[in-house]
Amino acid sequence: MAVRALIFDFDGLIVDTESASLTAWERVLAGYGLSMPGTLWRSVIGGRSSKATILAHMEQQIGPFDPGPVLRRWSETNLALVAAQPLRAGVADYLSAGVAAGLRLGIASSAGGEWVASQLRRVGVRDYFDVLSTCDRRPPKPAPDVYLAALETLGVAPGEAIAFEDSPTGVSAAKAAGLYCVAVPNLVTASLSFARADLVLPSMQAMPLHALLELNPA
Repeated sequence: MAVRALIFDFDGLIVDTESASLTAWERVLAGYGLSMPGTLWRSVIGGRSSKATILAHMEQQIGPFDPGPVLRRWSETNLALVAAQPLRAGVADYLSAGVAAGLRLGIASSAGGEWVASQLRRVGVRDYFDVLSTCDRRPPKPAPDVYLAALETLGVAPGEAIAFEDSPTGVSAAKAAGLYCVAVPNLVTASLSFARADLVLPSMQAMPLHALLELNPA
């Protein structure tokens, strides 16, 4: 079956927001004399429960506290760090090559639609995507719902699309939806296991889109 669509995660894949988020949390926790356990961060990458999980960890360490100031400081720090993040290496080439090849492009993200759309506009690639499937009304990954919704809107079968992910949680969601999945880890996720991915690339620069399509993965 020929490939007709490419579906991308956003956070950590299109832009390395994962590194920014981790750095922001490390700075917030340091203000309370705490560090970020590696096991804790690995447990929340790619999902949507990171804030609640980290706040629960903080409460275990220091007792009850007002989460409002913590979340505000994290948000301000994270936004400042993300604002300096460009597209990851090779992403622009994949998007332009996909459009040139007549493929439909989509986003499947555990984040909210407003966040994803605003960041895509910031880096100048919003118009490449035919659909933004986000978690505003759907369960987050590893549930496959955002992928299934993207497939439905794009009008393609799972076997006609390739998914791109940067986290094991995202890979699990793509595979649960029946897609061939290419993992492109970032600096934060590179040490994690991507055993469920069909292909792992250090960056999109490592294999041009035409070479990937010649593998006939779909």
